[in-house]
Amino acid sequence: MLEVLAQLLCLLLVARLCGVAAERVGQAAPVGELVGGILIALAVMALGTGDGLLQDLRAAPYLEGIAQMAIFFLVLRAGVDMEPQEMIAASGGAFAVALGGVLFPFALGCGLAWWFIPPSDMKTAQVLVVGIAMSVTAIPATARVLQELGLLHSRLGVTVLAAALIDDVLGLVMLAAVTTYVLSGGNTDLGGLAWLGAKACIFFAVTGLLGAHVYPHLSERLREEKLVALELSAVVAVGLAYALFAEALGLHWILGAFMAGLFVESAKIGQRAYDDLKLILAAINSGVLGPLFFVSIGLQVDLAAVLDAPLLAALIVFAAFFGKLIGAGLPALWAGFDRRHACAVGVSMSARGAVELIILGVVVEAGILVTGQQDGVVENLFSLLVIMAVATTLIAPLALRWLLKADD
Repeated sequence: MLEVLAQLLCLLLVARLCGVAAERVGQAAPVGELVGGILIALAVMALGTGDGLLQDLRAAPYLEGIAQMAIFFLVLRAGVDMEPQEMIAASGGAFAVALGGVLFPFALGCGLAWWFIPPSDMKTAQVLVVGIAMSVTAIPATARVLQELGLLHSRLGVTVLAAALIDDVLGLVMLAAVTTYVLSGGNTDLGGLAWLGAKACIFFAVTGLLGAHVYPHLSERLREEKLVALELSAVVAVGLAYALFAEALGLHWILGAFMAGLFVESAKIGQRAYDDLKLILAAINSGVLGPLFFVSIGLQVDLAAVLDAPLLAALIVFAAFFGKLIGAGLPALWAGFDRRHACAVGVSMSARGAVELIILGVVVEAGILVTGQQDGVVENLFSLLVIMAVATTLIAPLALRWLLKADD
């Protein structure tokens, strides 16, 4: 137990220090925490296989449990952050940007993955994972740049934020579909697909009705107690119940956590309780679980993957960045933005960061990408996708500042 506590202390300190350092240079904290995990992995390799504090961290059994708990709270917070009204109020231009920013990179990623992933029973699922990883958007670093330039609440900023929210929802739904496909043994007949769609409709209908008509009454009773701790307990309990419901239907539990957070709205629980709840969830995620999750992802990265397949690494980063630039930029141009600002929309949508890392954590848990247990290209795929997330998250703010410097 003493060794476990010492390892956790080391991981948390390294993650937080690297996260703060990343924020000091204008990047999102998860990028620094991820880099911290990579640095620890390099230190472990340099020290060899002897006994020591850092040894056997990659195979530490407690990290898997922490990662799953972190994914639950990260997705729960994502649901809380995007209220349904924000989705409904998004303009047609934002929906077009979101759909283009999902569909084009998804198709590009799947096409690229189908070319380089060797045949196997898991190839279809692995190809879809690459497509999903290409299609998601992580907005924190971009939002910070837009705020610095005074454009966060401009038409550009609102379009990017709304489109990013929609992208995240679509990415989580596609992720749940892929993991369900794998857990069902790859059943692709029309009857199986129809039944899967029916179960998904049942899940969204039941959780949506409960969230819209039952949870508000529960929240009203909790508001009378004036204890935000009760509200937090209720949200977590609903998330766990929804997760169990999703699993019972053969869907992935991640949808339960997301739907529980989605119906937590200021209008239902009160603005003060809503702000306090977001603050507590932010503290849980950004202070402890998030850093431990991102540093654990970094621990699994093998930088030798870039040396083994440098051309493939470059192609993945290139496809990820320009897939978003074209997929989101063209609809923005058609929606009335000039060329420079349409490019800024596409660049803003190109960062992946935390959202993709959450997805990779889920697919590893589902056994779609099992690090260190496969040969050839697939063995490096996890590391290449993590490196792509870091690269696009670093590139996007720099390119955005360059494009929008005339607006400053």
